Amino acid sequence: MRFLTAGESHGQALTVIIEGYPAGVPFDRVLIDAQLERRQAGYGRGARMRIERDRVEVLAGIRNGISLGSPIALLIRNRDWENWRDVMAPDSGEVDPGRAADKRVTRPRPGHADLAGGLKYRQDDLRNILERASARETAARVAAGTAGRILIEQLGCSIFSHVVQIGTARVEEQEHPDYATLKEGAAASPVACADQAAEAGMMRQIEEASAAGDTLGGVFEVVCLGLPPGLGSHVHWDRRLDASLAAAVMSIPSVKGVEIGLGFRGAAVPGSSYHDAIQAGRGRGFYRATNHAGGVEGGMTNGEPLVIRGAVKPVPTLGKPLPSVDLATGESVAAAVERSDACIVPAAGVIAEAMVAWVLAGAITDKFGGDTLEEIRGRVQEYQDYVNHR
Repeated sequence: MRFLTAGESHGQALTVIIEGYPAGVPFDRVLIDAQLERRQAGYGRGARMRIERDRVEVLAGIRNGISLGSPIALLIRNRDWENWRDVMAPDSGEVDPGRAADKRVTRPRPGHADLAGGLKYRQDDLRNILERASARETAARVAAGTAGRILIEQLGCSIFSHVVQIGTARVEEQEHPDYATLKEGAAASPVACADQAAEAGMMRQIEEASAAGDTLGGVFEVVCLGLPPGLGSHVHWDRRLDASLAAAVMSIPSVKGVEIGLGFRGAAVPGSSYHDAIQAGRGRGFYRATNHAGGVEGGMTNGEPLVIRGAVKPVPTLGKPLPSVDLATGESVAAAVERSDACIVPAAGVIAEAMVAWVLAGAITDKFGGDTLEEIRGRVQEYQDYVNHR
């Protein structure tokens, strides 16, 4: 399976093409809309989230609520397009030269794609870079990833995210987390944090940063339950599941670090305390008393919960911009300011859920094959029976 997206932040719409999706999967666009709404929510989001009310339109590949096996086409319209039509119109005859000049960007923002992209593509107007580099593109990824989520949920898996740190406020680590409680608490929290004491600290720091024209980063965690062992492979670097997951999460704008299981936190732990002892039970198969590996060993799932974290840098568009250089004049200036957020860590977790779900759906179809959900479900059940009775 694969997907492609297209669209600019202030363009007409975002589009998605999904290829290789199996037939026979119940596909309700309301489920995608729910995930798009989650992506827009969260304490610390900016004015753009009050403008857009993302809804998906299904253009192809679905009939009567069931996937056909043919390419799926999705569309998410940008409501703000009406305010940018005379600037972003594809046809030069529809562009207002005066207003387009007013919206021209020549002062690159530190931490953004502006300067590197402008040099790479030889652009004098950095709007030609920032419109596509904008995190607005991740709405299309959430739509595509929700298609993957729908598939893995049909096979008995579940996935959620929660925030473990914003600024210096963080949750207390648990050796044996109660995932049901974490999921419920995160869903009820404005910052997607199940720890109420940490939540209060996170919200306070976001308020302080916003008032100062500053931004905050943090750490989210994605958990997937119900995965069979053996997804991915150890035989080649590009078939290792942990590599694919890390790439998918790292590709999210502002994510600068990824860890699976203990990850960086396990670097100082001796092997005798780090590795998860193997146990077995009749009818249960193999299992572990701990999950420091985060559900992945040797590039493959091992049957334990998949646990992956992403470290999110502070949003680079600042209310009080950092120094930059004007590409038009060569003079030292303050960087450009675009509409932005004070903190996007909870939203990044939602996007990561989508990306992780997409990678896992692909790993499942790679291992079990099948052109239809019915075929895949039968093969998964046969394999799970084998694993449980070893």
